[in-house]
Amino acid sequence: MTVHYPELAERARSQRTAQPGVYGKVDFDRMPYRFTADLADKSALPAWVDKRARVLADDRAVELIRTTTMLGDVVADPYAALSATYGVKGVIRMLARACREGIDAVPDAPAELRTFVAAMERTPAWLDMQLVEEGARHARVGAAYLGPFLNRGAFLATFLNTYAALPMALTGALTGRRAAHRINETASFFAITTLPGALDRHGPGFEAAAMVRLMHSIVRYNALTRAGRWDVDIYGIPIPQVDQMPAGLINLYLAAMSARRRGRTTFDEGERATLEFSRYRGYLLGLPEELLPTTADEIIQLFHARAACLRHDFDATCAELVRSTMDAYLRPRRTVQDRAFEVVERSWSKLFVLGFFGGDRKAAATAGVRIGPTDVGCVALTAPFLVGRFAAVVAANQQRLLRDAMDAHTTRIVEKRLADYGRAEFVTDPQAYPAR
Repeated sequence: MTVHYPELAERARSQRTAQPGVYGKVDFDRMPYRFTADLADKSALPAWVDKRARVLADDRAVELIRTTTMLGDVVADPYAALSATYGVKGVIRMLARACREGIDAVPDAPAELRTFVAAMERTPAWLDMQLVEEGARHARVGAAYLGPFLNRGAFLATFLNTYAALPMALTGALTGRRAAHRINETASFFAITTLPGALDRHGPGFEAAAMVRLMHSIVRYNALTRAGRWDVDIYGIPIPQVDQMPAGLINLYLAAMSARRRGRTTFDEGERATLEFSRYRGYLLGLPEELLPTTADEIIQLFHARAACLRHDFDATCAELVRSTMDAYLRPRRTVQDRAFEVVERSWSKLFVLGFFGGDRKAAATAGVRIGPTDVGCVALTAPFLVGRFAAVVAANQQRLLRDAMDAHTTRIVEKRLADYGRAEFVTDPQAYPAR
């Protein structure tokens, strides 16, 4: 029964009438097997993180997770369905042109494209673009100096649950040689959005967000209409909004947990700016505002509620995704320097994943992430430089006389990272999906 979020629930149900060819057979009043609020079931929330009974006692949070588990993208999905008429490349070309030149630059622009672009152009009432730019400046530091060493680990976290990982497995996007491309493409998106002015209407981050939304919608469309392996009764909606939230807000969750450990209940000035930046980036990606909380406590509760309602499972599909991600070579070249960087980066990624298991190496190894003495040694040897450099730049950014010069240097580093990641295409190949 919907009590707290009736409008959001209606938005989810509207998918069926708006796209009967895609969502017509989906019962939005029936929760998939992946969702569980039964204390007898094992969930994705580790006991050392929070008490599941306490989290599930919050009816409002549980209802939000339940509703957004069945929510796709009500404006991007109808446009993605036009790939059956225009082809994947066709819908990508039209969207790219609309982002760069405006919707009127697209000859005979479909109504679905106009609706999609207009939704992204709509300015939310809470938005403070000056604060967004300040938040991007803070986020640039992490993208420049820490991102390359943590991206793989953050990506791995997506594959630690069967029900959240399946869409990637269906596309074949993370097997063999495609793994590195997809990891770097994701890293590229998060890095490019931190550039100055990137989230402005005609900025590169705005276009990248539109492309990511389209890619997710095309995956959703093909999974529901072509992929015989997809079972809505078990998995719900492919790439639901509730599964997109963690990637966009993980930095805020870590900041919120840090603040709580220090006895703070509110964000400081820099964290508040980063919050505004991350919320607007999530908004452009299509997250409903209900999944864009504004306080540290709300962010923590949202993350824990999602995990508490996600049934635990780690199957052979997850194991293969973890293996291919760990084996992927991410550097653009194979010089001695690149190979050394790869070794260090992989070790840092493993230690980052270890954090998701509360430091339990045995549990991490069971999931396919094995941490050995070499990994510990690599991190120990490089930590003084990497962490020290990051801390020094953060400190310099707080000094008015150094801020502009330091930010200009950081921006150049981010641009260099983007060159290393390679050109992001943000596409998915429908031919990779299994036939019915």
